[in-house]
Amino acid sequence: MSQSLIAALQNPALYPHSVEGFQVIETHISWVILTGPFAYKVKKPVNFGFLDFTSLDAREHFCGEELRLNQRLTNDLYLEVLPITGSAEAPQLGGDGPVVDFALKMRQFPQSQLLSTLQANGELTTAHIDEMAAQIAQFHLTAPKVPAEHEAGTPDAVMAPVRQNFEQIRPFLSDKADLLQLDALQAWAESSFERLKPLFAQRKTEGFIRECHGDIHLGNATVIDDKVVIFDCIEFNEPFRFTDVYADTGFLAMDLEDRGLKSLARRFISQYLELTGDYQGLELLNFYKAYRALVRAKVSLFSMPAEADPVQRATTLRQYRNYANLAESYSTIPSRFLAITHGVSAVGKSRVAMRLVEALGAVRLRSDVERKRLFGEQTVQNDPHAGIYSADASAATYTRLHDIASVILRAGFPVVIDATYLKRDQRDGAAKIAEATGAPFLILDCNAPQAVIETWLALRQADKTDPSDANLAVIADQQASREALTPAEILCSKRVQTNESGTLDTVVAQIRQRMPGL
Repeated sequence: MSQSLIAALQNPALYPHSVEGFQVIETHISWVILTGPFAYKVKKPVNFGFLDFTSLDAREHFCGEELRLNQRLTNDLYLEVLPITGSAEAPQLGGDGPVVDFALKMRQFPQSQLLSTLQANGELTTAHIDEMAAQIAQFHLTAPKVPAEHEAGTPDAVMAPVRQNFEQIRPFLSDKADLLQLDALQAWAESSFERLKPLFAQRKTEGFIRECHGDIHLGNATVIDDKVVIFDCIEFNEPFRFTDVYADTGFLAMDLEDRGLKSLARRFISQYLELTGDYQGLELLNFYKAYRALVRAKVSLFSMPAEADPVQRATTLRQYRNYANLAESYSTIPSRFLAITHGVSAVGKSRVAMRLVEALGAVRLRSDVERKRLFGEQTVQNDPHAGIYSADASAATYTRLHDIASVILRAGFPVVIDATYLKRDQRDGAAKIAEATGAPFLILDCNAPQAVIETWLALRQADKTDPSDANLAVIADQQASREALTPAEILCSKRVQTNESGTLDTVVAQIRQRMPGL
């Protein structure tokens, strides 16, 4: 019946709008009929265990859920659920009489605007990634918490699908090296789970198990009206979307890294954390990325035909090994460091810090962001030492930066703190964190000509998106009251002429040389 219904729905007379032509996109669980201005999605009457669309009631329910859930992240993309009446051979959309099926009506968009397509064409930008980070962060902050009594997010519920991956992958493998790698990955997953079990339980208790998206990757994001839109969340299986928010972010980070976009993955994670402040869960990130990579590894094996010829089998195994190797990369011992910037406002510290994020995998902490997370916006005018910039507020801000840096370093990630660090006691506080966590310490001494600083400040003030409140008077005060680096500090510092890209390139290369693990 279904195939005949899809064929019969390709009739322009059925639609209350112009039809430019028909194209049918078929997946393993649905058909999508493209008409030009609108698309109509019909669910297949299938049962794969993790989803069951075999009954008409189920298809109606999950069409409604798909509409409801995707409207959280989209605007006027998912429109309505329409009953299909009549018969499979002579259907009507929204007509009277017995219902034979349901269709989800959506606004159609060009496939050329999918972020996966833009990436393949070399057109994916940092602006796209920053927009995704902002949307996902806001989505996670406002998504409903899964009730505490619900099993989702408990340590055992988290680990069950991880173990299932290994059970389902192993029968497909015969090569000794593949099996040894799988055993090592499983041993790492089990030991990581035991180490992280208290954190999993804490995340459950503190409400970080949310009604998430469940399937965020570049293939499920597009550009509509010059804005990134994330669509096609998991509607058919609650456990797939009732997860820790880090499972969502980890999926996109893994997808970017799988595409060879490691710098964008690092940027995404750092930007997301800056917006949410959820640094306490960072230790879970590599666990979830490895899980997501092995899900893809498993799916690649599942897609291999039962009677695959040697070429098909080799192709499938190559794809499997790429994902298994990606999962293995998340199990390696990390190289950590703590870097701090040093310099007046608008000297280019944030750009220097972001370069360490993208090139070396650091997580950036910004004093302007954490200060306002603590105290809100500045309300005292014309006094650079009052309100949220008082001595006590500044001391609390640096204490917070150092506390978060300690959490990130202990989670296994390098850190760069984007702050002025013009006072010796502030720098001493950072150095003590590096010493306590056994991480190398580096001061990035940022410098630029006064004219350049003033130009950058004017650009920043005109943009009105930067969290800094600094103006020329503040910068003059900073220059007059700064405490110079001591001879001991100079030994662990690197001078960066921020208006000359070559000096930062040199610093990055030197850090890489000292820490090959980066």
